[in-house]
Amino acid sequence: MGKRFEGIIPPIVTPFKEDGGIDERLAAKEMEICINAGVHGLSVGGSTGEGPTLNDKELQLLIQLAKNHVNEGQPVVCGVMRTCTRDAVKAGLAAKEAGADIIMVTPPAYNVLVPNEEGMFDFYNTISKEVRLPVIIYNVIPQNTISPGLYKRLLEETEYVMGVKQSVGGVQALYAMKMASGNQGKIYAATDDMLFTCYDLGARGAISAILSVFPEQCVKMWDSFEAGNKELAFEIQNQLYPKWQCLGGNQFPIRLKYALKVLGREPGLCRSPITYLPENEKEKIRMAFGG
Repeated sequence: MGKRFEGIIPPIVTPFKEDGGIDERLAAKEMEICINAGVHGLSVGGSTGEGPTLNDKELQLLIQLAKNHVNEGQPVVCGVMRTCTRDAVKAGLAAKEAGADIIMVTPPAYNVLVPNEEGMFDFYNTISKEVRLPVIIYNVIPQNTISPGLYKRLLEETEYVMGVKQSVGGVQALYAMKMASGNQGKIYAATDDMLFTCYDLGARGAISAILSVFPEQCVKMWDSFEAGNKELAFEIQNQLYPKWQCLGGNQFPIRLKYALKVLGREPGLCRSPITYLPENEKEKIRMAFGG
């Protein structure tokens, strides 16, 4: 693992066209904006990028675009959001073939197919053995969360599981993961409105939607924290906090893309059926973002 998997790694939105295809030009523009802001890598195919709607070929396309934009030594992270082990392995191998440095794998999400902890160990262990790329557990599925104990076991007993992106449960869950794992593995923040707090609790970076909206501010927050200027880092968190309050929650990609439009960017469309944003929500975003 020669690349440094720390710092600000924004999950890039996937701009879609009217026909549902990926708009490569707009995707490249979003990647360029983030790289020019000084981020430390790029992530594609996660929740922000509407990963569950993407097939393996589309993931490969986005990886290749990201590889064309990152600087030397910066990682490309690819989301793997599949319902069964076989399909997750297949997507992971496709990501590896396209040049991804890390895969970020969600637990299966479909309620009636949620396994017990032994099944989840087998899920990640099989992916680790067959794909042979560093694996970040993307702990985002409320009905199928990876417990701190299972996370610790996966770090100790698999070759490639190297960290967790902790999305569910807020800062308390992140702290529980840190306490269980000690200095093993790396924890990445995903609580968008509490990034400074996550860093203070031991997160070694963030893969979080707000990074793709405000990359410069989020890089400045991280750099300030790393330099010991916690006062400035906390001030930046406080500045971003009210903006995230109108973006988070279910169907957040469509709110995120509308916010990017308000900021003068071109995020493209969301993929159906996430196609409708009520006018009252648009108004909240315009007020928060000064549009």
